[in-house]
Amino acid sequence: MIAVGDEVPEFEAPMGNGKTFRIKDYRGRRHLVLYFFPKDFTSGCTKEACSFRDRRAEIAGLDAEVVGVSYDTVDSHAKFADKYSLPYPLISDADSRIAKKFGVARLGGWLPTKRVTFVVDKQGVVRHVIHAELNIDLHIDEALAELKKIVAA
Repeated sequence: MIAVGDEVPEFEAPMGNGKTFRIKDYRGRRHLVLYFFPKDFTSGCTKEACSFRDRRAEIAGLDAEVVGVSYDTVDSHAKFADKYSLPYPLISDADSRIAKKFGVARLGGWLPTKRVTFVVDKQGVVRHVIHAELNIDLHIDEALAELKKIVAA
């Protein structure tokens, strides 16, 4: 798994809004809160997505962007984002290529990805990794705490 201090791998992938996400577009510009989640429309993933939505202004105020990643299709992400008014990019990793690069793919590649959040600074370096599978609230709280440290430095 990608660890603190590692450079985030380059990738691009389709998003639910029909555009293409490119990690390089954020390098040097914004910090990222990149969260991998198992599945659109499940109770835990919906709670997590909405927690990032509800605190997005705090994240944006720290010069960062939230990005969600799962194996779901672009169409599923578009419906999920629409239903829950998610204002940030959702990336489709249908072939699990991105999850494998980050080391969060489950064995077999077809099972839902692990719930892991990476806080990445503007230089593309991973500054914090949150592994809590069941403590969903920990992801947003720790991500914000780390962003505050980055900005204060």
